[in-house]
Amino acid sequence: MNRLQRFFKTWLLWELLAGLRLTFGRMFQPKFTLHVPEEKTPQSPRFRGLHALRRYPDGEERCIACKLCEAVCPALAITIDLAEREDGSRRTTRYDVDLSKCIYCGLCMESCPVDSIVLTRIYEYHGEQHSDLYFTKDMLLAIGDRYEAQIAEDLAEDAPYR
Repeated sequence: MNRLQRFFKTWLLWELLAGLRLTFGRMFQPKFTLHVPEEKTPQSPRFRGLHALRRYPDGEERCIACKLCEAVCPALAITIDLAEREDGSRRTTRYDVDLSKCIYCGLCMESCPVDSIVLTRIYEYHGEQHSDLYFTKDMLLAIGDRYEAQIAEDLAEDAPYR
């Protein structure tokens, strides 16, 4: 019996007919097409996108140059140089993130004791050259200033998980 079934499945192209049945069954159902960029896909509140550096409300940058984010980064994408101030506090003179190396794991954000470096929900950026994906301290601070309201809202929603 098994040989007879195999013979008919082979010569009657049973798999092809099963595939065509599925195709014709789905042909008249509504399509699942998303028209990008007019329609946006739903996004998780914990999505990790473009990096940003934050400031305190008085305008001073939050980063205290502890270098924890640089130490914990598995891809070695963060580079920090620091300098001491007259009052003894430390601040960064250089804070660079190479986004072509970054794996968006979020470890830098979790290790930061003052919530200075954050990963925003921004995913619409690109670079045509390697240098376009190399973000300096000023660029990261500008992103943080521009999206501070959204960043604060996302951190407040994420508070139970931190």
